[in-house]
Order: sequence, then structure tokens, then C-alpha cells
Amino acid sequence: MTHLFKTNIGRLRILGFLEGLSLLALVFIAVPLKYFSQDPSLVKAMGPIHGGLFLLFIFNALSVGVEQQWKFKETTWKVLLACFIPFGTFYIDRQLLAKIAAPKQ
Repeated sequence: MTHLFKTNIGRLRILGFLEGLSLLALVFIAVPLKYFSQDPSLVKAMGPIHGGLFLLFIFNALSVGVEQQWKFKETTWKVLLACFIPFGTFYIDRQLLAKIAAPKQ
């Protein structure tokens, strides 16, 4: 896991994972608590965390795209679209980012 911190693509993958986890917590824990227990405190805490991770993912995706010279129509738009689709960051990590980050042999 520590090898992911050494590259920008690795850090992007970590951000995608964290963004996806924060959405899971928000949708399946915080929102039900808000409506079934009338307790909005967890949504108030998780909402900004998820929003911040979402923005970090977008900025880092653009940064990595420029650094890696990704063609926007081939790669960058897919990575950016993934964070707008619920749980898309998990999918794009497995289908695209993991293959790009894999050491070339």
C-alpha cells in the first residue's frame, strides 16, 4: 500500500478510494440516520468531507492527466466522469488507473 504514495497516479487512486468510501458512508449511514432518527449531525460532518475529497479528486485527476499527457478524449474525461457517477471511482480505479499505474515490464 505504501507504494501508492510514491506516485501521482497512486495518490489519485487513494483519493478515489477515499472519495468512494465517503460516499458510501454518506449514503448508507449518514442519510438513513438523518431521516430515520432525525439526527442530521452525521450528514453535516460527512457532507463537507465528501465534498472536499470530491474536489481533491477532480484537481488531482486534471493534474495527473497533464503530467502523464493523457489525451482528454481517451482517458481524462473517463476519470473525471467517474467521480460524478456514484461509486464510479472504484470502477475507474480497477478498469483504468490500476493498469496505468502497473509497472511496465
